[in-house]
Amino acid sequence: MIDTINDEAVCAPSVTVRLSPSDDGIRPERSEAFVATPSVEALTDRALVYLEVGYPVHFAGPAGTGKTTLAFHVAARLGRPVILINGDDEFGSSDLIGKDSGYRKSSMVDNYIHSVLKAEEEMKSLWVDNRLTTACQNGCTLIYDEFNRSKPEANNALLSILSEKILNLPSLRMSGEGYIKVHPEFRAIFTSNPEEYAGTHKTQDALMDRLITIELDHYNRETEIGITVARSGISLEDAENIVDTVRGLRALGQKKHRPTIRACIAIARILAHRGGRASWGDPVFTSVCQDIFNTLEMAKVTRSGEPLMVSSVQEVIRKVCSPPSSGKRGHRPEGEKG
Repeated sequence: MIDTINDEAVCAPSVTVRLSPSDDGIRPERSEAFVATPSVEALTDRALVYLEVGYPVHFAGPAGTGKTTLAFHVAARLGRPVILINGDDEFGSSDLIGKDSGYRKSSMVDNYIHSVLKAEEEMKSLWVDNRLTTACQNGCTLIYDEFNRSKPEANNALLSILSEKILNLPSLRMSGEGYIKVHPEFRAIFTSNPEEYAGTHKTQDALMDRLITIELDHYNRETEIGITVARSGISLEDAENIVDTVRGLRALGQKKHRPTIRACIAIARILAHRGGRASWGDPVFTSVCQDIFNTLEMAKVTRSGEPLMVSSVQEVIRKVCSPPSSGKRGHRPEGEKG
């Protein structure tokens, strides 16, 4: 039995514990299906020069022009782990740099001396780094895909990172970690869709002023054919017909952004699976093209009760693919360049 009890309670001040993922990066490797034509390698070399000097690169252009694929290809050439962030309208700055993630409470009771009871409690606030902080600290290559889908204010943390090479973490100021010096190997690659696209935001001028922007458009004919063959395994002749059909329809569109290389790949894969050919009169080819192109603007326009898209697809296929009786392949649609 304890005759005398002296209670002594000690509350330690609250501190912040920072938790940083040790391995949140990936190491991209060049895919066998990646087509490195001279035009692609020229873009790659331009981007690498800017990144090696320390400037962030921004690939801008319409959907389907290979921005993300090119970003990963360039990142693989840098040889550093890659952190991927996808732009999101719901993002706040904490979704990039990190945030408080609850508390941890620990208690210690000391009754070493039988007549004295000593209790001590410590409350710790937990901070969990998010991917931007991890990339800055570990010297990873950041790929911020479609970054203009995030609200401009969510990207404010990037301003000091890209110019002063300092990441500001105000919530960790009391723990002495309010500023983090950016790792010298940190590099950043951004991609964005045009501002008129649904779900995008206008980027603040201060951020755009820190980026070197490379405008991308659809690949040239040679590259699109190479990509179609590599991604589907279809014959070169069929790939040429598919690409020329897609490029012919692209020239008819109002914005001339769609259909993209994704349409070429989809048609080629389906033909390869079904054993069809990209030729005049092949029912598989015709039906697949009509389904793939059903989202184009011309699909909503009718002529004599029939969608204009149907007749347009048939006309382009007829120009591109000669009927079997002709014995030779048709010409490219007028205005198409190699």
